[in-house]
Amino acid sequence: MAKIINNFIRFAEVLKLKEEKRIVSVTLRPLIADCTGEIYFTDLQLQEGDKLTGYTPHTTVMLRSSGNTPRYQNAVVRGSATLVLFNTGETSAGLDLYIYPKQPMAAGSIEISQGMGSHKCKFTSAVSAGDEFALKAVARECLRNGNPTPKDGFYQYTAAYDSKHHVKLENGKSARVYLEYVEMMEGDPRL
Repeated sequence: MAKIINNFIRFAEVLKLKEEKRIVSVTLRPLIADCTGEIYFTDLQLQEGDKLTGYTPHTTVMLRSSGNTPRYQNAVVRGSATLVLFNTGETSAGLDLYIYPKQPMAAGSIEISQGMGSHKCKFTSAVSAGDEFALKAVARECLRNGNPTPKDGFYQYTAAYDSKHHVKLENGKSARVYLEYVEMMEGDPRL
């Protein structure tokens, strides 16, 4: 039988770089001194920016469906807006996001990010009125009108409780936004 540990502590640290350069690799060496007991080092998440956002656990071992039906939410965005989702699951879940532009927009003018601007994703192709852009975290697909399309950035997720999502469009333009996710629970119910 697996041992259940309930006293994990989450640490966050901002790393400041001397120069604005691309990071190619990271080496981590934990140093533990003058301690007794057990230490479990489980996850490492690197993200851009100086604000901590939620986390996305590995779905094959840690998550299970809450049993609730999928959640659907709609919004209309003009220029830019912050959307707040109320995820009543216990943990983060993949977010499928669909954008339906009402006017044509330049390439790279549609951008989505989370919290304080992390996990940015930008659609890199030009947009026509009536197009459907789909950023599907669950299937790991980025589609324009049902066909694969390039993006620059990350798939999105909804953090537990209140999850903020920034949608930025070309100035003065508008789009309908449709969001879909399934609330998730932590852990294996058999433990």
